[in-house]
Amino acid sequence: MNSRPPTPINVAPPRTWDARLARRLVTPLVNTRVSPNHLTTLRLLIGVAGALCLARGGFAWANAGAVLIVLSNFVDHTDGELARIGGKSSRIGHFYDLASDALVTVMLFVGMGVGAGASTLGGFTVDAGWLGAVAGVAVALIFFLRMRIEEMAGKAGTKQAAVGGFETEDVLYLLPIVTLTSVVMPFVVVASIGAPLFAVWVMVDYWRVARRSAKPSAAGAAASETAQAWASK
Repeated sequence: MNSRPPTPINVAPPRTWDARLARRLVTPLVNTRVSPNHLTTLRLLIGVAGALCLARGGFAWANAGAVLIVLSNFVDHTDGELARIGGKSSRIGHFYDLASDALVTVMLFVGMGVGAGASTLGGFTVDAGWLGAVAGVAVALIFFLRMRIEEMAGKAGTKQAAVGGFETEDVLYLLPIVTLTSVVMPFVVVASIGAPLFAVWVMVDYWRVARRSAKPSAAGAAASETAQAWASK
């Protein structure tokens, strides 16, 4: 007898609109050889291509890069949805997804900075490439700290705020507006200030989670020492 192919696992619907669309698109892939890692790789390649286009500079290249980044951001939802409904989740795949997210985001800001080149702001010559690098390093730190928070507090500890079916990261869908209106340089300047400030906030959050995680361990150790002391009497 031939066994019936597995059906998609019935899990709660996603909170955001793009994730819901992604689930619909990947549902036919549940019974195929396509794995979440394949989709993560696709997202990574599209994102890197978008960042390289942004680094070329110029109106056409910048807009092409913005479209690719938007597409990459959407594809980023497909791997997780396939993993959830197909029962294909893995620890390696999860970290591969996080690493890809970090790399694409860092390259995005660096690429925008390089593409914008040097500019004069307030009488000072500013190299946007360095500003993009500052934003990129801050973003890399944010991803690392969020990964550590997730290890200590679970995924609930890193869940993004969602309003009206949109999450914080969905702001990247507005990137074509930035390139179409030729405000790449101001965007990079704002990112070079906002990303480090947000990194500081995540550092504080990480410190709070680390303290909460340490308290049960300390209490358990104290209880163990007390029990040993009573046993020795």
